[in-house]
Amino acid sequence: MTDRPIVIVTEALTAEPLAWLGERAEVIHAAVGTPEFEEHRGRASGLVVRTYTRVDGELLAGMPALRVVGRAGVGLDNIDLDACAARGVRVERTPDANTDAVVEFVTAMMLDAIRPRVGLDRAIDQGEWNALRTELVAPRQLAGSTLGVLGFGRIGSRIASVGRALNMRVLYHDLVEIDPERRGDAVAVGLDELLAASDVLTVHVDGRRSNRGLLGEGSFARMKDDVIFINTSRGFVVDADACADFMRARPGAQALLDVHEPEPVPIDHPLLMMPSVCLTPHIASATLPAKDAMSWVVRPVWERLSDPVPTA
Repeated sequence: MTDRPIVIVTEALTAEPLAWLGERAEVIHAAVGTPEFEEHRGRASGLVVRTYTRVDGELLAGMPALRVVGRAGVGLDNIDLDACAARGVRVERTPDANTDAVVEFVTAMMLDAIRPRVGLDRAIDQGEWNALRTELVAPRQLAGSTLGVLGFGRIGSRIASVGRALNMRVLYHDLVEIDPERRGDAVAVGLDELLAASDVLTVHVDGRRSNRGLLGEGSFARMKDDVIFINTSRGFVVDADACADFMRARPGAQALLDVHEPEPVPIDHPLLMMPSVCLTPHIASATLPAKDAMSWVVRPVWERLSDPVPTA
């Protein structure tokens, strides 16, 4: 037994933050529903999760000593904030930890979509050399095209900066008015205009309920026939059936999707194995620096646990 607070960690954290927390608390590594989680949940005062642990009223009901939940990441889609507030449980997160990683990933996706290339793994003769140089001529380039950014928060505004650096015209749509300094020369437009004008459309909206199914059949019908459509926000934002229908009807379009509903992608997912669609396994933030920065959510978790326990 120990008088140190118990913190349950349900998903992987990086080594240094985990060791730091282990010097101060009793850390239990256990996924929800496992025997070890059930053994310790009643005494745990801290809980650290990432993407796939759902923290809701049912989970909280079995954790009477819980004081703080740490979300190692940005979005709080898997955290029932109302249920936590009703119980007096603080919720901590790392809001800017993965911005650089996601911006790099989206930039790479744009370039992958528009610039075909191969690596040479052997010597080739002049004929093959000439054939490759002819075959790999890109039909267009990012410079001079229109980048549409749906959602102009931390990541969306940074993607806009990348677009401007690549000499793209940048349009955006957001529910709130954006400060002119952060907006730069990006132009605010309505959603319909954004969909119709974008050569590259990248989605960076939050997890609010109203964004579920935001981009459906009507939205895709407004897009250009050769649009490059990128989603690294939430899988439920996109109607997968509508996206699949659009891609089948418009062979010049491309969809590059890193987030999905559900995850992992099931065998009958409508976008699986489509030639103009690239599905990646939710890896936009998968860099070691980003994972480390997200894992340091243990600091504010420990700060909350260090506060005096409120008395009735």
